[in-house]
Amino acid sequence: MDNPRINQQPPTSHRKEPTNTQAFPFITREGDTLKLGDVITAVAWLTVFLVVISFLLTLGLAPVIGAYNAFELSTFVSLVAGPIIVGYLYAQKIREENRTRTIANIAVIFAVLAMFMVLIEDAVVEWAPYYRAEYLKVNSTATPTAFDWYNIQVSVLSQEVFLAVVLTLAFTFIGLYIASVLKKPKRT
Repeated sequence: MDNPRINQQPPTSHRKEPTNTQAFPFITREGDTLKLGDVITAVAWLTVFLVVISFLLTLGLAPVIGAYNAFELSTFVSLVAGPIIVGYLYAQKIREENRTRTIANIAVIFAVLAMFMVLIEDAVVEWAPYYRAEYLKVNSTATPTAFDWYNIQVSVLSQEVFLAVVLTLAFTFIGLYIASVLKKPKRT
C-alpha cells in the first residue's frame, strides 16, 4: 500500500514556485515588460526634459509674451517634446516589450509625478490672491466667506491637477508611441 503522503517531498525554502504577485498593479515582473528601474529612469528623463525645456523657453519667451503666458506655452511645448525625445531614446526597449503596456507604465508614473508637481507649485507659490482676483473679476458683486474662498481655491486646484494629469497622460502616451514607431530598429 502506497501512502501518497509518504512519497510526497516536503516543501523547501529553496524551491521557488512562480508567483503572480506584483508590487504595483501596472508594473509586472521582469520578464513581462521593462524593469522597474528602466521605467523610473525614463520618467526621470521625462522630468529632466520637462524642466530644462520649460525653463529655457520661459526665459526666452517671458520678455516677449509675458511671464505667465511664457510659462504656460513652454510647459505645453515641453510636454510634447519631452516624450518624443524619451521615446526615441527608449525605442529599442519599448519595441522589445509590449509597447502599449510599457508606454502606459511610463505615462502613468509620469502623470502621478506631474500631479505632485502641480500640488507642490501651488504650495510654494501663493496663488490665493490670483484666484481671488480672477473670481472677483468674473463675479464682481459676490462676497464669499472664508469657507467659500477655501472651496473656490480647492476647486481651482482640483481642476489644475485633473488637467495636468489628463494632458500628461495623453501627451506622454502619444509622444512615446510616435517616437518608438518612428525610430527604425537596428539591424544585426
